[in-house]
Amino acid sequence: MAAARVLRTWSRTAGRLICVRYFQTCGNIHVLKPNYVSFFGYTSFKYNHPHQLLKTTAALQGQIVQFKLSDIGEGITEVTVKEWCLASFSFRYVKEGDTVSQFDSICEVQSDKASVTITSRYDGVIKKLYYNLDDIAYVGKPLVDIETEALKDSEEDVVETPAVSHDEHTHQEIKGQKTLATPAVRRLAMENNIKLSEVVGSGKDGRILKEDILSYLEKQTGAILPPSPKAEIMPPPPKPKERTIPIPISKPPVFTGKDRTEPIKGFHRAMVKTMSAALKIPHFGYCDEVDLTELVKLREELKPIAFARGIKLSFMPFFLKAASLGLLQFPILNASVDENCQNITYKASHNIGIAMDTEQGLIVPNVKNIQICSIIEIATELNRLQKLGSAGQLSTTDLTGGTFTLSNIGSIGGTYTRPVILPPEVAIGALGKIKALPRFNEKGEVYKAQIMNVSWSADHRIIDGATMSHFSNLWKSYLENPAFMLLDLK
Repeated sequence: MAAARVLRTWSRTAGRLICVRYFQTCGNIHVLKPNYVSFFGYTSFKYNHPHQLLKTTAALQGQIVQFKLSDIGEGITEVTVKEWCLASFSFRYVKEGDTVSQFDSICEVQSDKASVTITSRYDGVIKKLYYNLDDIAYVGKPLVDIETEALKDSEEDVVETPAVSHDEHTHQEIKGQKTLATPAVRRLAMENNIKLSEVVGSGKDGRILKEDILSYLEKQTGAILPPSPKAEIMPPPPKPKERTIPIPISKPPVFTGKDRTEPIKGFHRAMVKTMSAALKIPHFGYCDEVDLTELVKLREELKPIAFARGIKLSFMPFFLKAASLGLLQFPILNASVDENCQNITYKASHNIGIAMDTEQGLIVPNVKNIQICSIIEIATELNRLQKLGSAGQLSTTDLTGGTFTLSNIGSIGGTYTRPVILPPEVAIGALGKIKALPRFNEKGEVYKAQIMNVSWSADHRIIDGATMSHFSNLWKSYLENPAFMLLDLK
């Protein structure tokens, strides 16, 4: 029999890249036809011979891949492109022609609930940006075109294996289980050749955190990692100078005399949806005033200690902790009802939201699990949320899952209001400005009191006025006598 040599070639048919394997004997070519043809990168080809392992030499040019905006959760279907952001280690904005690597940031988008950074799934060159800044991008539609890097000329084994589903943002399928981790954590694991399946996650739902990777690396290598930096002891804050009337710096806006129409989007669109649903709830209001004289003194004593730890201590941590202690006694205020108000769910966690006024509009992030947090831990989390809120970088996790809400209108300057419930929550409170006012003590003597007004709103379908009053009085007692909180703190 004449000697035969096996040849291979790639052929593109109807947009599909296929491998044709044939052999040549004495000038005659015999083609082995595949049973079926599939896209390159998916299930390998089957031929009418017993071998499943093929030897191929790849000599491909770059392939254009449409990178689509995937589902970012919470039922979000559209987002606003806020910025084609800085790619990792490039210190420049992403534009057409730029080279990006896997896990590099491509753009930052804003939904009606949070800001999300989209990272690349591929290594390659940006060929097309489908949106300009402030355009609306839709889930499932192309975001960018990426020309993937050409495969290097190398002989590799192509083995028939089942496809593995892969979430391009937060998890991967490993042995039928989801391994949760952010792109930054995945990159850290990849750089240190660590398999995520071997790391035990300490985050929510088993999510793998950066600390888990570092801990695993320390155990494997025996390396002593540097401890987390602690806040240096700082001197007490300087005493405020005498108040002066602020001089406006910015120029007054120019009057054009023309009407302007623009679409409602971002957080404002979220407000339209939420408030439309909220006003279907029968509200009832309850107002009272709270004497914070003792709390003001206590905070002044604790501020230097908190400042030495690098923490700004406001009154809000005390308000939140007092509310959590009150919710333990009146759990119906920390509940939710379904759309038809047929079932009520009592929430175990006290995830109390704090309304914030930002340049992007009104946002309500929440502090998670206040029932198990100390005052200083609550203050630390508040500092983090306020910093991210000012920068417009709050995550979906920060903005969802709330069970009760407090709105501090006093920070802007107000006394009473009628707060609107954020469904599916059933109660909300609004705090007014703290004012120095004359009041009488038990002896009938006039003294200077620090008075704050509070306005409550509750869902009157399941909460009556007496329950709201009892809760408010208990919350008020904790704030007027801060030492009382020590008896119930855990």
